[in-house]
Amino acid sequence: VQLQASGGGSAQSGGSLVPACAAGTPVDRINVMAWYRQAPGKQHELVAQLSNGNADYLDSVKGRFTISRDNAQNTWYLHMNELKAEDTAVYYCYARNSRRLAFWGQGTLVTVSS
Repeated sequence: VQLQASGGGSAQSGGSLVPACAAGTPVDRINVMAWYRQAPGKQHELVAQLSNGNADYLDSVKGRFTISRDNAQNTWYLHMNELKAEDTAVYYCYARNSRRLAFWGQGTLVTVSS
């Protein structure tokens, strides 16, 4: 599965961005869709995950971020609202299929200025 991430960029604190991850395969064959991020000097962390219709979020983004999918476009999104400077990171999309094979997108940079 090839994953192509896009939609990062720069935003002011309190603003919004919507990164997207386009899969080169129908997303209904993907069991787990997720977004991870890595900020400078920090560890990789799971931001949001969609699995079997259930969404889970990193505590610090709950109520601000929403993960969603569009089966027709073979794409999933991370709706990022009320952005904070600490959300600045490279965001990576991730997928796992029914054979438990994992795939990563190339990363998209999100920069939030206060």
